[in-house]
Amino acid sequence: MHTFITPEVCSPNMNNLSDFFSPVSNALETFAYGLPKGTIGQSILMTATENDLEEIQNTLVIFGVPESRNAVHNQGTGNDLSVMRKEFYQLYAGNWNTKIIDLGDLKTGASIGDTETAVTEVITYLLIRKHTPILIGGSQALTYAAYRAFDSLEQKVNLSVVDARFDLGMIANQIDSRSYLTKIVMEKPNNLFNFTNIGYQTFLNPQDEINLLDTLLFDSYRLGTVKNEIELVEPVLRDTDLLSIDLGAVRKTDAPGNNNALISGFDADTICKISRYAGLSDKLSVFGIFEYNASQDNGKQTAELIAQMIWYFIEGFNYRSYEFPSVDLQGFKKYMVLIDDETFQFYKSDKSARWWMEIKVKENNKTKRRTLIPCTYNDYLSASRQEIPERWYLNRRKLS
Repeated sequence: MHTFITPEVCSPNMNNLSDFFSPVSNALETFAYGLPKGTIGQSILMTATENDLEEIQNTLVIFGVPESRNAVHNQGTGNDLSVMRKEFYQLYAGNWNTKIIDLGDLKTGASIGDTETAVTEVITYLLIRKHTPILIGGSQALTYAAYRAFDSLEQKVNLSVVDARFDLGMIANQIDSRSYLTKIVMEKPNNLFNFTNIGYQTFLNPQDEINLLDTLLFDSYRLGTVKNEIELVEPVLRDTDLLSIDLGAVRKTDAPGNNNALISGFDADTICKISRYAGLSDKLSVFGIFEYNASQDNGKQTAELIAQMIWYFIEGFNYRSYEFPSVDLQGFKKYMVLIDDETFQFYKSDKSARWWMEIKVKENNKTKRRTLIPCTYNDYLSASRQEIPERWYLNRRKLS
C-alpha cells in the first residue's frame, strides 16, 4: 500500500476530503453562474463538503485525475479539464432528479502509486455512501485503482472496457495504460468475476491475446460487431460494475483529443449510446472516461463529445428501473423453450421490456443453483429456433 503524500495532503484518510482536490476555479464558477437557467452549470454543486456527501443520497460525483505519467504515447492526458467542463456546464439538464456534484481535480501524488491510492480511497469513500463516481482521466491505467476500490465492498467485480486494445502488456516496475488489465487479472485479492472488451480491433491485438481472453472465459466484441448490433452492449453493461472508456476507441474525426487516436473506431453517436446504456444499468456504480488530451483537441471537439457522453450517462441514470428478477419475479413474464431434453427459461420485464435468461448450475449431486443473467430478445429467438444462445454457453462455463 502506498501512502499519498503531497505538500497539501498528508494522509489517505477521508477526514478532509477537500484536501484531496483542486476545486473548480473561480473563473469556471463565474462562467457557470452566467449561463441560462436550466443549464447544468446552474444546478451542479461545485463546493461539496463531507457533510454534503453524507447528507445527500444517490448522488453523481464527477472528478478529474490529471495523471499522465503512465499513459503510453499520450503525455499530458488529463490536463486542463476546464475546457471539457465548460462544454458540459453549457448543456441543458434533462428531466432529472439526481443531484450532481463536481469535486474538481484530484491532486496527483509524488509517485504514480500515490495517485492510484488516492483514487482508490476517494472511490471507496463514495461507493460506501452509495454515490456514483464519474471519473475523467488521465491515463486509463487508473482503471486498476478504480477496480481496487471494490475490495472494501467484498464483492466480485464485473469490469467492462471500451477499447481498441486489450491492454494485456507485460508489467515491469509500474503498470501503464497498456498493461493494467494484466495486473487486475494476476494480483490478489482477485475479485474479478468477468471482463468484457467492447470494440477491439483485431489488427491491434496479437492472436495469442485474443485466444487468452477466450481461455479465461472473458467476453470480447469486435468493433464491427458492436457497430452493426449496438443492442448487444446493453445486457453486458446491465451486468457491469465498472465501465472504463478509452477515448482512443473513438475514431479520430470525432475525438482528435488523444495522441493515440485512430482513423477507425466508434463514432460519436455510438459512444453516446454506450454511455446511456451504462447509465441505465442498475448495477453499474463507477463510470470512467480516460485518455483525454486537451493539447491534441482541435476545436474542442473531444471536449464536446465527453460532455455529451456524461450527459447521456446521467440521462440513463435518471431512468434506471431497479429491476432485480433474481429477487422478485413480480412484473416479469416467463417464457419456456424446450431444446432436446433441457428447458430454457427466459423472463421479460413488463416495465422495461428487458430480458433475462436462467442458468442452473449443479452444486452437488442433488441440488442446483439458479442464476439469472441479462440477455437480449434475440437470445430468446435463438432458443426458439432450437439454437442454444452463445451467451448461455459462456455464462454456464463461468458459473460451473
